[in-house]
Amino acid sequence: MTSSQPSLVVTNVRLPDGQQVAVSISGTRIVALGADVVPPPGVAVEDGGGALLLPGFVEGHTHIDKTNWGLRWYRNEVGATLRDRIDNERRWRKESGHDAAAQSLAIARAFVQAGTTRLRTHVDVDTDAGLRHIEGVLRTRETMRDLLDIQIVAFPQSGLLGRPGTDELLARALAAGADVLGALDPALIDGDPVASLDATFALAGRYGKPIDIHLHEPGEVGAFTFKLLLDRVEALSMQGQVVVSHAFCLGALPERQRDLLLERITRLNVALLTSAPPSTPVPPLKICRQKGITIFGGNDGIRDTWSPYGSPDMLERAMLIGMRYDMRRDDELEIAFDCVSMAAARGCGFDDYGLHAGARADLVLVDAETVAHAVAARPKRKLVMSGGRIVARDGELLAEV
Repeated sequence: MTSSQPSLVVTNVRLPDGQQVAVSISGTRIVALGADVVPPPGVAVEDGGGALLLPGFVEGHTHIDKTNWGLRWYRNEVGATLRDRIDNERRWRKESGHDAAAQSLAIARAFVQAGTTRLRTHVDVDTDAGLRHIEGVLRTRETMRDLLDIQIVAFPQSGLLGRPGTDELLARALAAGADVLGALDPALIDGDPVASLDATFALAGRYGKPIDIHLHEPGEVGAFTFKLLLDRVEALSMQGQVVVSHAFCLGALPERQRDLLLERITRLNVALLTSAPPSTPVPPLKICRQKGITIFGGNDGIRDTWSPYGSPDMLERAMLIGMRYDMRRDDELEIAFDCVSMAAARGCGFDDYGLHAGARADLVLVDAETVAHAVAARPKRKLVMSGGRIVARDGELLAEV
């Protein structure tokens, strides 16, 4: 039980609505936040200097085991199809001896430095890599446990059905500590959406885990797979336990067909993830929000064999979401920020999130006038706090972190 006696008070900061406040923190929690909060005698005080106060950012979908962050430039000469990229990555991983533990730790630290305090990562599990990537990211999670809350998705990047033994490896990954079961394109990669989804939902049920499925399948194929998935969510009472990542088909269907699917997604409380790619159809963000669907954001891969793009800065991802959806008004950019903050926390199931008494004290201070200004300008993080602890200042991790 956290004592109400504060251990730190952050003064002279502004909420997104413009209110000048102070934040009282005890241990890992916010115990009070408001204009009337006054530091008691003898309590440590951090003067925010009039900065904008934001909650710690949330990365809703990335692949920290794959990244080349901080390494020499990877020359990308891969083919254009999804299968080309999967095969190329498997070949490169074998030839390079890629160290998932070292690389996931490097980018995890970069995420914290830029203000992210919660993160969901999809980690490769296949018959070539076995559990090496899971084991590496589990080590990173343990190392970073006081700085970054990491959810691990056991992800069959090469598919579930085509490589015998993958299902058993996924089971071992879940038993070893993965939080979520992943899946990939049941029709176009596995070739049998019924069998693929049945196996996925059976495995998730056996271990009591939620599901986060990559669904790149376009148009009618994607819609058919989506309907099969929703059938299983409903039949197995898994409302609120499934995320569909990418969901490109929702950006390409005729409006009436799309809206019928969205109504069912709303009713079954299935969440959607978008990385807002510029060259692919994307789910209609504003329409999804109007219907009550949780839709949130993430980078997908960052500087890996799939793509040279991305960075561990969630304000940048919010900006890219805003650009992809032609968001120009300040209130629209607040929606883009919500995709990497409150909506992402809700979609991933991160508890005790936000700027209120009782929330975990994950705070970011930036010199910006408004949330829209922060998204557009992406200023250096003046201060980052994770679980009540100051971990970065003026854009740099503290030496003891």
